[in-house]
Amino acid sequence: MQVLWFFPTGGDGRYLASQVGNRKVTHTYLKQIAIAIDELGYYGALLPTGVGCEDAWVIASSLLSVTERIRFLIAVRPSVTLPAVAAQMAATFDRASNGRLLINVVTGSGQEYMAREGVFLEHDKRYEVTDEFLTIWRSLLRGDEVDFEGEHFRLKGGKSFFPPVQKPYPPIYFGGSSPAALEIAARHSDVYLTWGEPPAQVAEKIGAVRRLAEAQGRTVRFGIRLHVIVRETTEEAWSAANDLIKYVSDDTIAAAQRAFANSDSEGQRRMVALHGGQRDRLEVSPNLWAGVGLVRGGAGTALVGDPETVAARMQEYADIGIESFIFSGYPHLEEAYRFAELVFPLLKLNHGDAVPRGELETLGGFNTGQLYFPNEMGQNLDRAVMTERKTVAQAAS
Repeated sequence: MQVLWFFPTGGDGRYLASQVGNRKVTHTYLKQIAIAIDELGYYGALLPTGVGCEDAWVIASSLLSVTERIRFLIAVRPSVTLPAVAAQMAATFDRASNGRLLINVVTGSGQEYMAREGVFLEHDKRYEVTDEFLTIWRSLLRGDEVDFEGEHFRLKGGKSFFPPVQKPYPPIYFGGSSPAALEIAARHSDVYLTWGEPPAQVAEKIGAVRRLAEAQGRTVRFGIRLHVIVRETTEEAWSAANDLIKYVSDDTIAAAQRAFANSDSEGQRRMVALHGGQRDRLEVSPNLWAGVGLVRGGAGTALVGDPETVAARMQEYADIGIESFIFSGYPHLEEAYRFAELVFPLLKLNHGDAVPRGELETLGGFNTGQLYFPNEMGQNLDRAVMTERKTVAQAAS
């Protein structure tokens, strides 16, 4: 598995749809998150895009110098960026980060939302734009000289003079649930992303994309975007889930659901259908809770439970083909620590050169899990504890 976290560049806090516990997302705060997830050993982190959040490229670039290992999954919007410009940005970032760039292609959401960025295209037209965009983008980063004449883009003598570190180009993550989206995913993506639907529904999507990709002689990997609420006991986890929405009023839910109904996003429609805006329908699959989706667009479900349960639910998704998990939790700094400390030890992670937290051992002090006694009797006891730990570790390995 590969586990990524999320940068809350559009806002953060302890509760949804409330000013109680609301947290300003300053650059200092984002640096704290970046340093934390880098040291904790996450594979990377997603930066969202759109008018409701800070610019993903600017924020990611500003965080390169405070991190060493994490990959930045930066969202790119084909409808608002020329492919040659986007290719140059990607190559520059990949070179500056020594190969730590991942690309998340976001075709768009509802027409009303897209209009705020100056895009007035219907749903399927946006996917036509994405198809042309990625055809050009991939060719440029492969080092081809590109002449392209399409309905939406034209390019003559296009060339990338500064190739990316990753070959042939930084990996493309792509999401979407409509037939048009699945076709584009099969044609261009390296990792197809789905929002957190129940495993059976996710399996159907994976099967559809695999068949479409195989028809084009390609293979695609798969990932999922979820929230997570993990605590040491199941009871504590469900209590935390209920606390997250305790300030959400029925009027707020109704207003959010009306807004979601205007979206032409198939993925958003599927998220809403899981719960229908009803508080009594929120556990849509064992330990899969849709409370976030009452008021938040996009990814609206969370895995809820104790560490062993969350790890087991992740394995259920892994068994049907999910390799990448992109998680978030409120607030994002504290929950990044909680998830890594409680769940990472239970997972088989494939994070490359990421170094898990706790690599450097301390043999004394008052820090959690260790004993320190200043007298001789205490030193003997401390040595006995360390010997016992070593024996247990050798037996486990």
